Amino acid sequence: MQRSLLIVDDDDEIRELLEFDLAQSGYKVDTARDGYEGLDKAVNNFYDLVLLDVMMPKMNGFDVCKNIRKTKPKLPVLLLTAKGTIDDKTQGFDCGADDYLVKPFDIQEVLLRVRALLRRNAESRDGEALIKKEILKMGDIEIFPDSLEAIVDGKKTKLTPTEFEILYCLMQHFNNAVALATLLDEVWGYDSDEDVRMLRVHVGGLRQKIEADTKHPRYLHTVTNVGYKLTPCGEEI
Repeated sequence: MQRSLLIVDDDDEIRELLEFDLAQSGYKVDTARDGYEGLDKAVNNFYDLVLLDVMMPKMNGFDVCKNIRKTKPKLPVLLLTAKGTIDDKTQGFDCGADDYLVKPFDIQEVLLRVRALLRRNAESRDGEALIKKEILKMGDIEIFPDSLEAIVDGKKTKLTPTEFEILYCLMQHFNNAVALATLLDEVWGYDSDEDVRMLRVHVGGLRQKIEADTKHPRYLHTVTNVGYKLTPCGEEI
């Protein structure tokens, strides 16, 4: 089944190069030249993924992403931007982006990220869920794949698609340390040392949502020189 992508970028050269390369790779590609046009297309049409620039006229990519999340919480969003500091990435992930690539980038890296995000896309072209349907519960933690929600110690919270995938992965290995490489591979479909910081930013966002005190977490623990461990009953380690 041919996947449909939306490219939102005000740079004509970058937008046209991405459109050509992605189309050559077998994707159906639509484009938008500014934030307003991109948001309008994203919320009123079906796409499997959005590639979204940050610095654009009329509406920046962060605001576009926030608004996409209000109506299509499961639609994968890949930010493409020249702003590459950790603060910029954190802001992007806080807006609900699933992944982040800094310009200039290699087209093979773009294709890798697109394939990885599509692999775990929440919905297929005909609207059927791709992620698991079951409700999963471990101790104080219960997650709902269809709504991307979690209940932790009786409190409900909404997760981004990436936060959900991280929590789901950790729940599959509950009470066991999960290596950073394993998380990267299971959540994104590849293992890259340079993306460890990206993973840590997402884990930080997840902690903000499931922990009452992020400095003294009860559930999501860092395991030094390994990765992370989830203790579903809120057991301190």
